[in-house]
Amino acid sequence: MKVAIMQPYFFPYLGYFSLINMAEQFIIFDTPQFMRKGWIERNRIIKLSGGSAYIKVPLKKAELNTSIKDMLIDDTTDWRKKILSQLDIYKKKSPYFMQVKLLVEKCLNDEYIDIVSLNKRILTVICNYLGIDTEIKVYSEMNIDIDTPNAPDEWALNICKEIGATTYINAVGGQDFFVPQKYKCNNVNLFFVEQPLTPYNQIRIDHEFESGLSILDIMMFNSPEEIKAMLSEATLKSA
Repeated sequence: MKVAIMQPYFFPYLGYFSLINMAEQFIIFDTPQFMRKGWIERNRIIKLSGGSAYIKVPLKKAELNTSIKDMLIDDTTDWRKKILSQLDIYKKKSPYFMQVKLLVEKCLNDEYIDIVSLNKRILTVICNYLGIDTEIKVYSEMNIDIDTPNAPDEWALNICKEIGATTYINAVGGQDFFVPQKYKCNNVNLFFVEQPLTPYNQIRIDHEFESGLSILDIMMFNSPEEIKAMLSEATLKSA
């Protein structure tokens, strides 16, 4: 079984979905400490004047050592309406505006207590839209008991050992954290996925292409078939 593990990101960029697409089972790793100014509750969309802007889910205040799974959504403001209104920047420029906005509404309109539940819903809806059938699980709900990790790269290794995974796939950006020999000794194949971020037509005049934005930006300007073609350009690099 091929497994990938990542923290739950909010409408993540293309490379995140490349990781899901490469795996047979994707595990949302929700027990680490929540890190501020990351991608768990926010992401970036285009600004027609150049650069990017954040779409964001407000979270309730919590202690610094709070785990991701315990981060609660703050519903004292209408953040859903704000995000949807921010997407209107695409209305006159994007050929797929209506279907993408309806999809976002489908993701946001349910009631969510915590950010993990929302982000899992987002991943599930977008994967269905793109035709990705990878099984998605939440680590804290799997009720597995792994050996205590002694190094950052052992979380994934110990999870793989416990669930019987034979292959672990990680984003290439985290390659330096891994000791391949550990995986080899435990009969787990270790690979890193490299996803080209090929420029596409963002329909902006006199501005450079803005790379690495939320998957929403790609979906606004590309059909599901075109996005799947982008994902097919990803390659696996052995450790």
